Amino acid sequence: MSIKGKILFHGQTDVGSVRDHNEDAICCEENIGLAILADGMGGHLGGEMASAITVSTILEFISENSKNLNSAITDEETGYSAESMLVHEAITLANKNVHDSSEANAQYRGMGTTVVVVLFYDNRFTVAHVGDSRLYRLRDGELEQITRDHSLIQDLIDRGFYTPEQAHNSLNKNLVTRAVGIDDHVQIDIQEDIAMIDDIYLLCSDGASDMIEDDVIKSALIENSNDLEKAASEIIRLANDSGGKDNISALLVKPIKPFPAKNSLFSRFFDIFS
Repeated sequence: MSIKGKILFHGQTDVGSVRDHNEDAICCEENIGLAILADGMGGHLGGEMASAITVSTILEFISENSKNLNSAITDEETGYSAESMLVHEAITLANKNVHDSSEANAQYRGMGTTVVVVLFYDNRFTVAHVGDSRLYRLRDGELEQITRDHSLIQDLIDRGFYTPEQAHNSLNKNLVTRAVGIDDHVQIDIQEDIAMIDDIYLLCSDGASDMIEDDVIKSALIENSNDLEKAASEIIRLANDSGGKDNISALLVKPIKPFPAKNSLFSRFFDIFS
């Protein structure tokens, strides 16, 4: 089922103020409610190649396989929806494609990328991520970071060595502990949640989240909540004004109408209790 016209999408990416090339890649497909952001690593050629392979692989796989997806089926082992398992398969395939390209081409050796993928369906969404690219949600004026960074600094925060405030100024904050394409296997975090009308979802690379504090992101989203293009432009401007030390990408999503699946038990339950 197409959800075009029920969810707004807008994405922008910028090279930043320091770098001379852009290793980020973003994509959104309105018809199937899909948003993807990847932040490549591994040098000029490698980083760009890794993020491009990842985004194109995920887009193609989900676009092709969502057509015949049986949404009534859940995975017996994990309890995840068919949509979540589809996203997991797509990232797994992207990992294989990036890793195989790295092994086959010396100029791409060691390349990898972070990725965050959000798929909207049946008045809810699945988010899957690897690395430190993030998903935020603004709901009722409150900003929440939905994803948890796969990074050395986050591990140190979890162990009590840093506070989040100290971590923001750390020199180690860009060291990721997971990435797509580095190994032949990748560990993917998946979450499922309800999507509400007028939520604003922000997928961003660390070029945005490292440069500007969460309260500044929150203000930019609130002030531009009715214009996603302005909101994305403002986030990129703020990151550049704060130094723009990395590529900056912001992909925004806003549900504006209900998008229930046909004959969905979940949506009937949601309608009753909402």
